[in-house]
Amino acid sequence: MLLAALIPFAGAVAAQTAKPAVTLDQAVLQVQQETGGKVLSAESRGVGRRMEYRIKVLTPDGHVKVMAISSEASKNPGSTQSTKNPPGRNAGSKEKH
Repeated sequence: MLLAALIPFAGAVAAQTAKPAVTLDQAVLQVQQETGGKVLSAESRGVGRRMEYRIKVLTPDGHVKVMAISSEASKNPGSTQSTKNPPGRNAGSKEKH
């Protein structure tokens, strides 16, 4: 009887500790392929009940972008770019490093 009571609980624990569909390494590779740039940093962060990878990349044209990739495969129609510092009117006149 006790075993039957624990089976639903075990399923719930397994669902919470399941591995993400997209790993940090896969997210980094995805950003490299999308941008053609050099990854400067990558970190995972909890956003609500899901994980998100934030990857900072130096693009071939010299700009730094922060990309957000969900760890859930179904939530990755593509990466999303941070709008923290959107380009201004004279984005083309910025000094490139």
